[in-house]
Amino acid sequence: MNKIGNYIAGQWVNGTGDGQVLFNAVTGEPIAAASSKGLDFKAMLQYGRETGNLALRKMTFHERGNMLKALALHLRQHLDQFYKVSYQTGATKADSWVDIEGGIGNLFANASLRRKFPDHVLCVDGEGHNLSKHNSFMGTHILVPREGVVVHINAFNFPVWGMLEKIAVNLLAGMPAIVKPATITSYMTEVVFREIINSKILPEGSLQLICGSAGDLLDHMESQDVVTFTGSASTGQMLKRTPAILNNNVPFNMEADSLNCIVLGENVTPSDPEWEIFIKEIRKEMTLKAGQRCTGIRRIFVPENKMEDIWKAIGQSLSQTVIGNPMNEKVRMGSLAGQSQRDEVRSQVQKLLASSSIIYGSLDSVNVVDADPNKGAFMSPVLLMNDDPFHAKEAHEVEAFGPVSTIMPYKHSEEAIALSKLGKGSLVTTIVTADQKEARDYVIGTASHHGRILLLNNECARENTGHGSPLPLLVHGGPGRAGGGEEMGGIRGVKHYLQRTAIQGSPAMITAVTNVYQVNAPGKDPGKHPFKKYFEELQIGDQIITEKRTITSDDIDRFADLSGDHFYAHIKETDFSGTMFEKQVAHGYLIMSIAAGLFVDSYELNPVLLNYGIDELRFTKPVYPGSEIHIRFTCKEKLLSDKRVVEKPEDFKRGDDIARGIVKWLVEMIDETGETTGVATILTMVKKKDQS
Repeated sequence: MNKIGNYIAGQWVNGTGDGQVLFNAVTGEPIAAASSKGLDFKAMLQYGRETGNLALRKMTFHERGNMLKALALHLRQHLDQFYKVSYQTGATKADSWVDIEGGIGNLFANASLRRKFPDHVLCVDGEGHNLSKHNSFMGTHILVPREGVVVHINAFNFPVWGMLEKIAVNLLAGMPAIVKPATITSYMTEVVFREIINSKILPEGSLQLICGSAGDLLDHMESQDVVTFTGSASTGQMLKRTPAILNNNVPFNMEADSLNCIVLGENVTPSDPEWEIFIKEIRKEMTLKAGQRCTGIRRIFVPENKMEDIWKAIGQSLSQTVIGNPMNEKVRMGSLAGQSQRDEVRSQVQKLLASSSIIYGSLDSVNVVDADPNKGAFMSPVLLMNDDPFHAKEAHEVEAFGPVSTIMPYKHSEEAIALSKLGKGSLVTTIVTADQKEARDYVIGTASHHGRILLLNNECARENTGHGSPLPLLVHGGPGRAGGGEEMGGIRGVKHYLQRTAIQGSPAMITAVTNVYQVNAPGKDPGKHPFKKYFEELQIGDQIITEKRTITSDDIDRFADLSGDHFYAHIKETDFSGTMFEKQVAHGYLIMSIAAGLFVDSYELNPVLLNYGIDELRFTKPVYPGSEIHIRFTCKEKLLSDKRVVEKPEDFKRGDDIARGIVKWLVEMIDETGETTGVATILTMVKKKDQS
């Protein structure tokens, strides 16, 4: 029998021995065998540290982000190949779309995050802090990639998404990874992984793959390494206690299966659109991926006076779900990932039956289309009822990882909140309600126990991403039973793989290290007005001091008339007794506008394409008539911009063909006493000299 490969130190390697036989979840036929026996796991880690880590850390955030984008575009060219294999896991087209294209979407999303980071090997984290009386000593924080390897231990249910959503983040951060998918569906992971290697987009050593047991891999973890785990809470806790992980304080991010819940609001009635929304959400979450989702709905809470109507409606909705061969276009729910998974689900349901009863579905039989229910790992959706959820607690303690949910009653919203927390921590909870107060109370009451909360009603029903859909820019994880970790989350997820370090020194030295201008650092003579320089020519610290301008009462009056801002403080006839001002005061926006007039140079065309915006604008001291203002204008930071790629000529917008970058400028508005009256960061879009 063919063996699927392991990718070790730049080579495809088969493990020794017969290995574990992997089966087609729909037909029950053997596909291949997986073995990692005989692999040198210690050498894998060392190779990742010495080869992959070194290569990635030399790249900037922008280079790594563009690498992810190129990889995503490459993988999209092989979708047909991936879908063909995915059907063998029991996944329907919709299931596979989430797994495959959802995973690739994570690459795109994290690639776009490069714009939030500098084109540099490190980034500044937060603001700087002046630590001295005479402004010669300061401190700030930086983030740099850790010098180890990330080990991703993934679950069986999403063999592609589970890999791609994790590696997208560590690669952007600058760390290599060893991917260890669950063996039962590792043949699907391997197919996509081979295409990643074939693309030759990633530096050598960036990724390695283990299809089989992880052996003694975790015994060789060091302090610069990171472990992420997705799977059962019990397995995660066992791995987390590995001596090398404890002794070396290795970061361990766990995302465990949890008893997620959905709540029907107290006042929702059958005539409300939220009633049908609630039923559809439950059916979708029970049948998508045959319920094999870490975010799946396991507990359903309904007002006790609506229980019978709701469970009957859910049962009716589930009965319309066609189960069978996922390659059949009529099928909406495929099989579980394998016979062992089905056996496990049935075993867990038996535990739930200690305090619940089946009100829809069967453990023993299921009608399927275009398949053999005995050979394939098919299972009927099962809806259970627990009438006494505060005392019969199995539903809050036992998870059947398949198309299984338990419906339970509550008397009032406080009970719904209390019941939701009996799961002792979950990845997600949903409340379906149109009542804003009820939604607010539920969020405040339950947020401590859940990693994500969906507030679902008719307003967002059409466009919401669903109870079970983690998103790249939002954190995915949860407290307690759910593992206590966080994945993805945009910039938050990237920081998990970066070391935060405080640095102290003179403003000039901190500027040189970070490539971001720090207040009180000396400026550089730009040689010519900075607006006449192309993006590549500008240097951090390029600075001009403008001429001075006296602010008059007439200036203030004219700006008030022009803008329509006749706030009392800008009117000279105002009695200023009891106010914060001595007399008529200039508009802050007038001073900012005058600042622009002082630092902008020339009516001639120059590389500055446009003003992109203003950040961090603050007015720190009143400006009265007679004050004399000048501007200290400094190049603070440079951010690359990519040319926008358009596929159709009609999508082309003016300027799409211009190579450019964003420049941040520190604007300090200073009066005749030398004190700062206002400060801002303005952003300009600047043309690159090299248009290639």
